[in-house]
Amino acid sequence: MIGAIVVARLYFTVRKFRPAHHESWDEKMIERLRSQGYAPFNEYPVDFFLALPDEAACSAVRARLEPDGFGVDVRPIENEVTLPLSLHATKTMRLLLPDMVELSQKMSIIAAEHQGRYDGWAA
Repeated sequence: MIGAIVVARLYFTVRKFRPAHHESWDEKMIERLRSQGYAPFNEYPVDFFLALPDEAACSAVRARLEPDGFGVDVRPIENEVTLPLSLHATKTMRLLLPDMVELSQKMSIIAAEHQGRYDGWAA
């Protein structure tokens, strides 16, 4: 009886420390799009959004993204002082979770390198 209690307690203690699976924003977005009829192996235009502090940062990000096939445009964000420019990058691609997770990580790194913020993607 005591052995069973010890084993049960050990099981629940270890279970508490296991990382729970939390769906990422990319996972939720792809699930939502697929539920709306997006096919995983068709290509769709995907829009990525970064908020950046100045024209120099926008030019540097543009120079990194355009060789990878992204179309890029920049617009001012009204009433924004810290990150007043919105960089919009578009690429036609398949909506596969590993690719989207990788691109979100890449965009986050690029934005951070230029004191900006990655605001996500849409299709």
